[in-house]
Amino acid sequence: MQNIPVLEIDGRRLYYTFVAGAKRILENQIELNKINVFPVNDGDTGTNLASTIRSVIESIHPNKSYKITADLIAEATLMNARGNSGIIFAQFMYGLSNETGNHSTISLDQFAVSIKKSVQYIYEAVANPVEGTMLTVIKEWADFIYTNRRIIPDFNQLLINSKSVLEKSLIETKSKLQVLAKANVVDAGAKGFVLFIEGIIDFILNSNIRHLLKSKTEIVLFSNLDDHVSEKINYRFCTEAILKNGTLSSKALTDILNNYGDSIVVAGSETTKRIHIHTDNPANLFYNLKDFGTITYQKADDMVRQSEAVYNRKWKIALVTDSTCDLSPELIDFYQIHLLPINIFFGDNHYLDKVTIQPEHFYKLLEQNGDFPKTAQVNEKAFVNLYSHLASHYDSIIAVHLTDKFSGTLFNSQKAAQAISKEFNKPISVINSKNISGALGLITLRIAQAIEAGHSHDTIIEMANKWVADSRIYVSVKTLKYMVRGGRVSHFKGLVARILNINPIVSMDENGKSVVFGKTYNQKSNMEKVMQHIKTISTNKSIWNYIVLHANNHEGAQWYNEKMKSLTGKESISIVNISPVIGSNAGIGAASVAFMFE
Repeated sequence: MQNIPVLEIDGRRLYYTFVAGAKRILENQIELNKINVFPVNDGDTGTNLASTIRSVIESIHPNKSYKITADLIAEATLMNARGNSGIIFAQFMYGLSNETGNHSTISLDQFAVSIKKSVQYIYEAVANPVEGTMLTVIKEWADFIYTNRRIIPDFNQLLINSKSVLEKSLIETKSKLQVLAKANVVDAGAKGFVLFIEGIIDFILNSNIRHLLKSKTEIVLFSNLDDHVSEKINYRFCTEAILKNGTLSSKALTDILNNYGDSIVVAGSETTKRIHIHTDNPANLFYNLKDFGTITYQKADDMVRQSEAVYNRKWKIALVTDSTCDLSPELIDFYQIHLLPINIFFGDNHYLDKVTIQPEHFYKLLEQNGDFPKTAQVNEKAFVNLYSHLASHYDSIIAVHLTDKFSGTLFNSQKAAQAISKEFNKPISVINSKNISGALGLITLRIAQAIEAGHSHDTIIEMANKWVADSRIYVSVKTLKYMVRGGRVSHFKGLVARILNINPIVSMDENGKSVVFGKTYNQKSNMEKVMQHIKTISTNKSIWNYIVLHANNHEGAQWYNEKMKSLTGKESISIVNISPVIGSNAGIGAASVAFMFE
């Protein structure tokens, strides 16, 4: 079949060749992770490219029209692009679709011209293009295709002949970038593109569509990375977002992003832009971007924590929690706790709790915004990705989450843990804290300290069950209206409290359900009642430690702190402005104390 010249291709041929290239990336993603040292050696280029192209395999069906199929591929890759390399690849596919006329089939000449023009798209998408990377390899390959389009007037033969150009360009990346030469590797993103074309070439030579479609995508895997040169991480969060219906041009958006970090890529069309940036302040960035369009998707990977897992693990057991765990950032960093953020939506704008939205931004929006914020659990895929990564580097994993009565996060964590534990043959235990906020923080801290002390996985799980039972939280709220709107308290109870001007005290029962523990007619009396109750129940018990929490109520937090210090003779572990997810229910002005018995 390969001896018959192919003069034009349609949408189906485009789809099958793309899938063939994508499969090759999926098969080699671990290798790509291993050689990933630029721009940051966080070992995720293979995973990012796999996530970017997987959506095409899973969600798109071939259309006879070349233009329709090209548009579908471009949209799918842009919407699912991850990482610097993923977004560059997606932008290349967008350029390919955008530079294709409305044709059901396309000639080799038209294809070569669209490939050539697509190069400009990827260079313009990157704020500071660096040669010796994926950009260079794509450009040199596109130049070859364009230059030889009439010399070799056969799609198949031209692509086969382009392999030598790709291999040469890839090898040269090592000499063009010092960091690659030092690590003795080629650029991972460039290698990914070469694998993509090699997969297409193999398909051309074999043309086995049935075999191609029979093979299924597998779970995203990570592997132990080689000990490459550890390059300094300039900015902590690898951050991505989709901005829809924006009022900014790509250049104007890039100018704004330049104020927040590096590794900037802006891809997509005038109406939908995919952005990538490494930054220390994703929350400040997105608080400012909200006025320029609708933020429909966000991702912020903690590259410091990822790098620690690979190069600087303190202990053999990894600890995971969610963003409702209210501990100070200093403690979370010291114990290398992996925190997955719960999703928050203000209208159509999407945020990540404690990562791309901080309490100071959240409460401003809560006061100004007519839309009441909605929350969404951490999905199973996020846990699968994290547990896969951690299972590659730790002996076991312990996760502890907010009560299952508030969110499906625990269930998703359990499902992912079962799959990854089986895949890697490593223990992963998921604990229901039956609590929230500071109480969850205390349980997490005790587990972290037990890991630090060298206790075994099974011993820690046994002790954790006791810590769950011994944890308490009492929240003094000014009004129940936020809990009613969030569905945590019934409308009837909220109505009664409002009519009687009651300030409730909210706690958690032994099953993890919120309960109105008590009520007074002003918050000061409310807080005094909480302290009196704590004194009563701790008469014959010792309090191990406590955390003071508040929702923009520093005065109330300080009052609780002084009272608890007087009662226990101990300084608080932390005074924390509570997680926006918790604050959306507790409401502005809430103050709280969480403690654990010895």
